[in-house]
Amino acid sequence: MEKLKRIKAIGLISGGLDSVLAAKLIMDQGVEVTGIHLITPFSSRSSKGADEETIVQKQAESLGFQYYPLYLGEEYIDLVKNPKWGYGSCMNPCIDCHIFFLQKAAELMKEEKAQFVFTGDVLEQRPMSQKRTMLQMIEKRSGLEGLLLRPLTALRLDPTTPEKMGMVDRTLLLGIAGRSRKIQFDLAARYGIRDFQTPAGGCLLAEPGFSARLKDLFDHDISDVNSVETLKIGRHFRLEPEVKLIVGRNERDNMILAHLAQDADILLETEEGSSPLCILRGVISEKTLDTAAAITRRYSKGRNNPKGVVLARHCDSGEIIRLVPETISESVIEILRIA
Repeated sequence: MEKLKRIKAIGLISGGLDSVLAAKLIMDQGVEVTGIHLITPFSSRSSKGADEETIVQKQAESLGFQYYPLYLGEEYIDLVKNPKWGYGSCMNPCIDCHIFFLQKAAELMKEEKAQFVFTGDVLEQRPMSQKRTMLQMIEKRSGLEGLLLRPLTALRLDPTTPEKMGMVDRTLLLGIAGRSRKIQFDLAARYGIRDFQTPAGGCLLAEPGFSARLKDLFDHDISDVNSVETLKIGRHFRLEPEVKLIVGRNERDNMILAHLAQDADILLETEEGSSPLCILRGVISEKTLDTAAAITRRYSKGRNNPKGVVLARHCDSGEIIRLVPETISESVIEILRIA
């Protein structure tokens, strides 16, 4: 028993149900678990409104394991921009993502002197990355061949090194397969696990609307973290190949946009108030500024006032320009809209 207590494993903890159940199964065998939670610019929010890291923190506190949050910025965006194994139905490079995450876990395994890595993968749950051949390929490419345990589906896969060496009792692992989550929900109820993301949550790259916005960025050779963050909020318009307008939908959007504004940007809002805050970004001309002002007024409460004034403030100098734009038609707005 003392030997088992010294066994240490690194788990990829996403905030979803499968990964926390995998951690529970491993911990129940006396293995010391350290979780790694990888936060990307494309992380979403759950239906309950809690962000991924908050959920993972609650899971760690509830089960009693340590975890490390690791933020992935430009490096991960570059992977999404140029995936070796292609995209899924949207802009989701699931195979490249799995390999990349496991490589990060492998690095932590060496640092922590752990014996193996585990994940919440389930055979055939996802059509692209969880087929048997894909699971095998991902394991090999990650550098974890033989050292990657998938507790929820282990009985349907070949035994791993930790199972063969007696670090983990294979008979206490599971053989779940397919897309149904009934067994997982039953296990969650049995273990009292309540904090987890819904199956549909997690990654914005699998959402069509967000993917359209991201593709527009990449098509115009833009891939910085700030620009990616703006994709999560507001309405987006491509006014010219090198000019983009982002229109806040509500007070929360307005606050975030104000925070994300850069020195070269222009912020627009109506003089009379009750207006979205808008960021105009790119190589801006008088024409695009007028168009941006017209769209700003269109989404304000003064949309029906043809003489309504829009204020355009240069972020670097603070200079404010007063504009009275021409009314813009809905058909033109739809042509300019990205998503």
